[in-house]
Amino acid sequence: MKMPQNSRLQSEKANEFCPYDADTEKAMKKFYDSLSEKDKRRYAGVEALKLGHGGQKYIAKVLGCSRGTVKKGACEVSDLPAKEVDKRIRQAGGGRKKYSEKWLKIDEQFLTVLKEHTAGDPMDERVVWTDLSHKEIRQLLDETYEVWVSKPIIKKLLKKHGYRRRQAQKNAP
Repeated sequence: MKMPQNSRLQSEKANEFCPYDADTEKAMKKFYDSLSEKDKRRYAGVEALKLGHGGQKYIAKVLGCSRGTVKKGACEVSDLPAKEVDKRIRQAGGGRKKYSEKWLKIDEQFLTVLKEHTAGDPMDERVVWTDLSHKEIRQLLDETYEVWVSKPIIKKLLKKHGYRRRQAQKNAP
């Protein structure tokens, strides 16, 4: 006996809200990726409104966007007749540039700043760490090279170059 598509999905994903089959989800994602930023948000909102309770979470998962985006799209669509439709659509490549584009030599400068504050495991040269805090690294980059980056960027740079943060530990007597 062949099971219907929906019941098969529900048995595979026990207790998970899943109103569409896999083919429909793929088609929705493909269409979603072809839309502009504003249209993506509104499409996600319409789909979530159609599904009701649990729809926002499900649509966010299917389309690969945040639940906040779906919620904002649903609010925009609900208020659409009352307000004037925006004519502005962000062009591709608009928005803030990546830190690696803004600061071209960031990797070299970062490694230079950490050079005097680097230690490692003598048994394994791949394990390196620094005793500087994220704030201290950021200050040194600013003072030395006039490069300002945020704490998340410092974390990304540390991870990219294989650094770990180490601190002296007190042992209880």
